[in-house]
Amino acid sequence: MKKSILYLALALVTFGASAQIQTPAPSPTQQFEQKVGLTDVKVEYSRPSMRGRTIFGDLVPFDKLWRTGANRNTMITFGDDVMIGDNEVKAGTYAIFTKPGAVNWEVYFYTDINNNGTPQEWDEAKVAAKVTAKTSAIPMLIETFTITLDDIKMDEANLGMMWEKTHISLPIRVMTDKMVTASINNVMNGPSARDYYSAAVYYLESGKDINKAKEWIDQAVAGSEDAYWYKRQQSLIYAKSGDTKGAIKAAKASMEQAEKAGNMDYVAMNKKSLKEWGVK
Repeated sequence: MKKSILYLALALVTFGASAQIQTPAPSPTQQFEQKVGLTDVKVEYSRPSMRGRTIFGDLVPFDKLWRTGANRNTMITFGDDVMIGDNEVKAGTYAIFTKPGAVNWEVYFYTDINNNGTPQEWDEAKVAAKVTAKTSAIPMLIETFTITLDDIKMDEANLGMMWEKTHISLPIRVMTDKMVTASINNVMNGPSARDYYSAAVYYLESGKDINKAKEWIDQAVAGSEDAYWYKRQQSLIYAKSGDTKGAIKAAKASMEQAEKAGNMDYVAMNKKSLKEWGVK
């Protein structure tokens, strides 16, 4: 009997320890990662909702330092050095603080990420970058505070924040050209056909020296005669350089090889380009 009572007591204790009530967080956390150019960017933050409240100028006072979200610090991590405004910001993790205003927000990237909210004592020496972002009105209510990385280009993206009917956006520039150029210079000491191809396509797409791109794509094609996708880019580079005759020759060769390989997408792309260059 005593053993039965003991087992029952242990069972009740075990049940009580495991049967904890779970409820949704009022400001759930979110994190996302985005590659901009060659740079990895990660954002971690908590997302409060309006729940019938007036936000800016009330719950979040104007011209007062705000943690930019809820709970622990909102943080952004850069895998490489970036430019924010006129400031070069080193690779690493930063807390994002803001001072929302009716017309402009001040946005701070702060090196101390262990404040669990706004710092008790603000230290200007810990401000890696400060920018002013103009507010814009949103025609509908945004119930939950949202941070985004939008308008992604080869060398920049816009960090956006929106809540209630307010939106701000500020550009973050990455060092893509510097990184790719360094990579090209290093590899070109002993490049393969693929290296010449990658360098040539980058120069074409970024508007750099088209003659150098032409030189590299020729070397890529010479080192890989069966790569019809190389010849496709060769045709585009030749066209960009003003050599339409060379572009047509390369496009025809690419199309013929793509057709043999059964890649009708490349056949269609080359046909379209040939038509644009006057071939009937």
